[in-house]
Amino acid sequence: MFFGASRVVKIAYLLFALSPSFLHSQNDYPIVLVHGFMGWGPNEMGPYNYWGGKHDMVQAFEKQGHIIYVSNVGPVSSNWDRAVELYYQIKGGQVDYGKGHSDIYGIVQKPRNKRYKGLYPEWSPDNPIHLIGHSMGGQTVRMLDYLLTTSISDTTGKKESTFLGREQSGMIKSITTISTPHNGTTLSTFISAGIPFLQDMIAVAAVVGNSFYNFDLEQWGFAINQGESWTSYFKRLQKHPAWRTRNMVSWDVSIQGAKDFNTMTSANQDVYYFTFVNSNTDLNPKTGRHTPNSSMSYIIRSNARIIGMKKAYYTDGVSTDSTWFENDGIVNKISMYGPTTGINGPDLISKYSPNELLIPGQWYTVNDTIKMDHRRLIGHGASRDEFDRLANMYIKHLDLLKSLP
Repeated sequence: MFFGASRVVKIAYLLFALSPSFLHSQNDYPIVLVHGFMGWGPNEMGPYNYWGGKHDMVQAFEKQGHIIYVSNVGPVSSNWDRAVELYYQIKGGQVDYGKGHSDIYGIVQKPRNKRYKGLYPEWSPDNPIHLIGHSMGGQTVRMLDYLLTTSISDTTGKKESTFLGREQSGMIKSITTISTPHNGTTLSTFISAGIPFLQDMIAVAAVVGNSFYNFDLEQWGFAINQGESWTSYFKRLQKHPAWRTRNMVSWDVSIQGAKDFNTMTSANQDVYYFTFVNSNTDLNPKTGRHTPNSSMSYIIRSNARIIGMKKAYYTDGVSTDSTWFENDGIVNKISMYGPTTGINGPDLISKYSPNELLIPGQWYTVNDTIKMDHRRLIGHGASRDEFDRLANMYIKHLDLLKSLP
């Protein structure tokens, strides 16, 4: 079903879809994976993968012929900072957060150690990419699209940077989000500077050694001290003044921070959008609250209980309601479908159908609600059979991305 598309647009797309070039078209554009809050890159946590946990999701994708690149952006940085880092990790070059942005938040504009060779230097409008983000990674890839298609100047009118000062359309073919808090997560209201993966991260760090993981906050002048334990490193991070700014994850994943972002952006009419929605709580009909399903990871059950019973408030005093209670232990299910809270109204969202003509500029919910928690949906704590089912589900989606014109 089409929502908001004009009759002329429908007919034009239909005629194109019936053309021989469309029916046989297939792209071979690379797929870039973007981790979420407290995520990590290849080998950073030893043999434990962000994409797959004890299993290797990237390898499963590559075995099916897909070209995969795995990014490693700041795990607790803002979506702006993460998107800028993502751009330079893909394209190559010296990270430049922009002069105006850096001056406002008092960060280092061009951190010395953030220079990259580039995962895919050929990246251009003629060689676009598919972006897949898990959790906050979904917000980050949307921010990258915004920065690519918007010419941004500082307060003096000068271009922010070479990247941020010019519009670059056609660089992204599709965006896929998994368990993403497009409208924020109410959990951020109740856990100040809290890290949902904290217990899990400490356990993994104890096994592989604390030299692997880095909060990657050079722009804030924050780094691990020589010989410092991971837990000490984390505790110092919790007290860092960056948390009190709006240039940090805690603001971006809040319901007000997400609303501001949704107001600033809208769906790009040249990009195909897909989203995976999941939850792992059950409704208690007597109380109206949601409680963790027995299959949910013990690590995030307390989070699920909080999200499943408490309302959060926007800065104008308006609160969320009980439709926000269903969750996956980290993110409210209602927030995963796509951006809907911007002042200019929601993006167009519909359910994906294999027989339906896909139109760029609107969101497609790929699946019925997957009964898995936030971690397990990317393989953490999954059994071999569960992982194989997950991998096959995602490979089917990657095949769909490959079929886009």
